[in-house]
Amino acid sequence: MASGTASRSEDEESLAGQKRASSQALGTIPKRRSSSRFIKRKKFDDELVESSLAKSSTRVKGAGGVESGRCSGSEPSSSEKKKVSKAPSTPVPPSPAPTPGLTKRVKKSKQPLQVTKDLGRWKPADDLLLINAVLQTNDLTSVHLGVKFSCRFTLREVQERWYALLYDPVISKLACQAMRQLHPEAIAAIQSKALFSKAEEQLLSKVGSSSQPTLETFQDLLHRHPDAFYLARTAKALQAHWQLMKQYYLLEDQTVQPLPKGDQVLNFSDAEDLIDDSKLKDMRDEVLEHELTVADRRQKREIRQLEQELHKWQVLVDSITGMSSPDFDNQTLAVLRGRMVRYLMRSREITLGRATKDNQIDVDLSLEGPAWKISRKQGVIKLKNNGDFFIANEGRRPIYIDGRPVLCGSKWRLSNNSVVEIASLRFVFLINQDLIALIRAEAAKIAPQ
Repeated sequence: MASGTASRSEDEESLAGQKRASSQALGTIPKRRSSSRFIKRKKFDDELVESSLAKSSTRVKGAGGVESGRCSGSEPSSSEKKKVSKAPSTPVPPSPAPTPGLTKRVKKSKQPLQVTKDLGRWKPADDLLLINAVLQTNDLTSVHLGVKFSCRFTLREVQERWYALLYDPVISKLACQAMRQLHPEAIAAIQSKALFSKAEEQLLSKVGSSSQPTLETFQDLLHRHPDAFYLARTAKALQAHWQLMKQYYLLEDQTVQPLPKGDQVLNFSDAEDLIDDSKLKDMRDEVLEHELTVADRRQKREIRQLEQELHKWQVLVDSITGMSSPDFDNQTLAVLRGRMVRYLMRSREITLGRATKDNQIDVDLSLEGPAWKISRKQGVIKLKNNGDFFIANEGRRPIYIDGRPVLCGSKWRLSNNSVVEIASLRFVFLINQDLIALIRAEAAKIAPQ
């Protein structure tokens, strides 16, 4: 009996071995495949958890079956061997949870990109302008409105840049290194553009509007208040800013008239604008458009002819930039200076207005700005023998001299630094004091005779 059972067990083992060999030959047992690619597809969190749970459960079941077989003393069957062979030999580790340290590293790696981006947009000159302006005004809103940077920045961007220069050590260090490399001439040009502080404007506003301050007046003001004015201020810059304050009625002895209340029309030009707007129509007229194109060509041709006749004009028009004071010569009696051009008065009487094909005048105000509301002959400026200048209004619209209206048919005396306003165009009337003094001396000699 013992020999029979032993022979049967040997036969069963041999049959099991043949079956395994045949199954391996046929390829029924799935082999573990691995990809030869360097980059594999990442699994989602739910896939990693499900696969780890399934593999751990199969591993536990297979181990329990083997232990029970060993305790009973009998060999495992072929089906149990297949289950054991299917179980993975190496355990799959669970999905690693993202640690907070990794997220912090990713965030830190993104910060230098933003820093370099900001540094590329903000130039060293912009940083120096921002620092000087904040030190002068202590107001970021005024800096955003009054400083002209290399590109357009919003108020939020200006605030973020200022806080970064204050509290970010990396940005402040790089910005300081870049500003130290600026050329001295560039630094001087940036410092000359610094905004005026409230203390500086308060000192300038004390200079009377009716007075005739010279460069020596502002130089004396600089010597008396060296701590109040910025280190790059000059007498010429103070004079230019004082003239600008005078134009906008910001001096202490100037008063601004209040606007009328209710629905009252302010002036004749506003009423004319309302009438023109009510007559406008949106209908398209091809004939009218053709006539407008022909008229546009004709006007351009006339403009070319006028440009060729510039040398024949009695009043010379020179383009200027900024608020620098004009240089008088021996033939210039006075200068009517605007924002874009200046008109030199070299005769005792000149006419102001809008030049047309049939009407030639001395001073064409259309070169300064929009002049469709100005009459063709708006006014006349005359120099009398006693050295006084008078302006007479001959147009429909009033002329404002230092805020006082001069109606049609009236005249008003012009003094040095008087502000002349004609249909929203502002000019400053400057007198050649040396030449006028000679004229007055000659008039005094002739008077006793």
